[in-house]
Amino acid sequence: MLRWHAFLLRRQSNRLLNMKSEPRIEFTIITGLSGAGKSHAMAAFEDAGFFCIDNLPPQMIPAAADLFSLEGSKVERVAVVSDVRGGQYFEEIDSCLNELDSKRISYRLLYMEASDEVLLRRFKETRRPHPLAPAGDIPEGIRREREMLHALKVRADWVIDTSDLNIHELRAGIVKDVAPGGAGEFIVTFLSFGFKYGPPLDADLIFDLRFLPNPNYVPELKPLSGLDMAVSHYVVRTNMAKEFFGKLTELLDYLLPLYVAEGKSGLVVGVGCTGGRHRSVASAEWLANHYRGKKYEDNVVTRHRDLAKG
Repeated sequence: MLRWHAFLLRRQSNRLLNMKSEPRIEFTIITGLSGAGKSHAMAAFEDAGFFCIDNLPPQMIPAAADLFSLEGSKVERVAVVSDVRGGQYFEEIDSCLNELDSKRISYRLLYMEASDEVLLRRFKETRRPHPLAPAGDIPEGIRREREMLHALKVRADWVIDTSDLNIHELRAGIVKDVAPGGAGEFIVTFLSFGFKYGPPLDADLIFDLRFLPNPNYVPELKPLSGLDMAVSHYVVRTNMAKEFFGKLTELLDYLLPLYVAEGKSGLVVGVGCTGGRHRSVASAEWLANHYRGKKYEDNVVTRHRDLAKG
């Protein structure tokens, strides 16, 4: 992430340093130049488990902070986007932030920008008008917006220059450094299924386990499922299975950190057998238990799509 840190500036404002107690909610305000990537930033905050509101008029920011700060609120992480799309309402954002300060409501201000050349290219590629250039003079709109938002940039806690960042670097950097932790941590799902019912549409990776010994042909095992210990032992303790799972976990050990670095919120690994009741279920459970013993711990889940269909 060295590339990311070259475009990230963090400030510790006096406002944050003067807070006497831990805030009940984590409240982040996202603003900045049009075309700088605020929509991608909001998606990253959603991945990190934040309750997100786009294009919120500044006048509603204090009310939103008050609402989510109430006792009994189940929302603990909030991110709102407020920018010049709000038109004349946005002109009051400074006074609205001052109101938060006067109420001693803790918040962080994330400001996003990019170079004029990059912003101009992005607007030309998307063919969308700049909100401050309805007549089509994009360079003038960028100049006006940069001038209008200068005071916000000065008081921001985070400043991100996205000029040389791709979407994946931006989202991964935000989840890692600006909004770490929370409900949006990387989730690994091991999904069992039966090929006779069709492959799962939501799987990122699919492995066919129909080469493994089939408990369906063992009379005492047929009425059981892969959740039963006898079936699990029959499926995963053969030399063939041990060799396969050794190679599969080696592959996943290589891939999982790459998917995390890309900014994915999770990975669904599909393991299938004929009916989705014996081999795939036992294998999904074995893989889940294996990775729960690693750094993913509680972020490993199993789903058995076709277990009840047999």
